[in-house]
Amino acid sequence: MKNIFYRSLIVLSDIMGLWVFRFMAWFVATGYFLFFPGRVAESVRFYGALLPSKHLLYHIWCAWKQFHNFTYVFLDRFLLFKNYPIHITHEGWEYLVETVQRKEGGIILMSHVGNWEIAAHMLKMRSHNIPGMKLLLYLGERFKDQIEHAQKEDLIQSGVKIIVAEENSVSPTDIVEGINFLKAGGLVSLTGDRIWRKDQRAIAVRFLGHEVFLPETPFVFALLSGTPLYIFFAFRTGRETYHFQVQPPEYVRAKDRSERQNAIAQAAQVYADRLEEMARRYPFEWFHFEPFLGRKLGEVRDTGKL
Repeated sequence: MKNIFYRSLIVLSDIMGLWVFRFMAWFVATGYFLFFPGRVAESVRFYGALLPSKHLLYHIWCAWKQFHNFTYVFLDRFLLFKNYPIHITHEGWEYLVETVQRKEGGIILMSHVGNWEIAAHMLKMRSHNIPGMKLLLYLGERFKDQIEHAQKEDLIQSGVKIIVAEENSVSPTDIVEGINFLKAGGLVSLTGDRIWRKDQRAIAVRFLGHEVFLPETPFVFALLSGTPLYIFFAFRTGRETYHFQVQPPEYVRAKDRSERQNAIAQAAQVYADRLEEMARRYPFEWFHFEPFLGRKLGEVRDTGKL
């Protein structure tokens, strides 16, 4: 049913113009807001933690705006698929250029703040200016709608390697493939703020005064491969306009096996702190609709431990 809706929407937009897509997307977002109270509650809880001085009604309004802003993710996917121009400004791009030129390999750590799919496409498009750039994307199995499937095929055709993380299984082969890709000088992209599987190893961090669990995988990759980790954000700053931010490299290092877990925890907390900073700066670009915030923590943190 979802695929039929998207295909129909694409056909109508091709015939009648983009206003059809925007018009229908508004009603879809409104429907989700009205008929999925669980997701709305998670968003309201998030904005309550982000903006504790504001009233509950303001948090509900923030959730309403968040749901409707999310429609731009689908619109811009469609525009990109149809080769509409997307305008990009960026900072920190030189970090990736230097990594590729050194054939060092690196991990691009994305998130559900902003639009990581636009970022993936633009990374590949800009790679033509960087000879030798290779990109591997780890994606979740949930992304199955028609537009995303088409974009995945487009990414694969453009030379991007994609590994889909299945919902209820762990593949050591996928992990080994990622490590080897890094050691060969490639760039591996993962999302750092979502647990894909029930049995997935996770690390606890502090985020907006709450306990949050992040996947260990990106930080384990960085530790085992010795490659730098780049925290990457892609924010929509206007109509068909994005700003990319690549932050300076972070390394996950441990002198011996006994220090590995602490090194991973520290790196995960750095990422959580950057994620919180960007969520405060771009509050309506937060598109993490599933349960995220855990128990509320005390205000004091002096050693980095929860």
